[in-house]
Amino acid sequence: MTIALDVRDLLSAPGSSRRASLAECLDGLSTEVARVPEDRPVKADLLLESVVEGVLVSGIVSGDMVLTCARCLKPIEWAFGLEVRELFAPEASVGSDEYPLEEGSIDLDPLIRDAVIPAMPYAPLCRPGCLGLCERCGGDRNVGECSCPPPVDPRWAPLAQVEVRAGRSPAPSARRQGR
Repeated sequence: MTIALDVRDLLSAPGSSRRASLAECLDGLSTEVARVPEDRPVKADLLLESVVEGVLVSGIVSGDMVLTCARCLKPIEWAFGLEVRELFAPEASVGSDEYPLEEGSIDLDPLIRDAVIPAMPYAPLCRPGCLGLCERCGGDRNVGECSCPPPVDPRWAPLAQVEVRAGRSPAPSARRQGR
């Protein structure tokens, strides 16, 4: 998808600027645990400035993400607002630091994607103390759904087989003398 803006008016008047606001629904803004729903718009309030090198675009990109808690897998609504400042240049090539300015227009789609996707959290939590799911029964430990006994450390498991007999032990002095 492209979000093209005509900037010929800026290119013909160096030093000039104008504001642009948009709200577009974009597909494919997602990672494994975060996504911007395709039916919710991403908003951008931008300042477009004509500079010697091309058009400088700066402002705020905002919207809503739906995250999945990395521990309990519950969905989380998260609003974001990201500051952007990027140059669109006529001589920009693939792999350069600038975005291309072609035939008097700029495409804001790559700029928005490059700002939003890296800002998505890698391991979001619904709250800092989230207990997550029980690894054995899958119950949500935040609401007490797990009734599994505590896990046994496998290093101590052989001790569970040891039989302890109740009986009389030799007197301390008898043990010291080797009797």
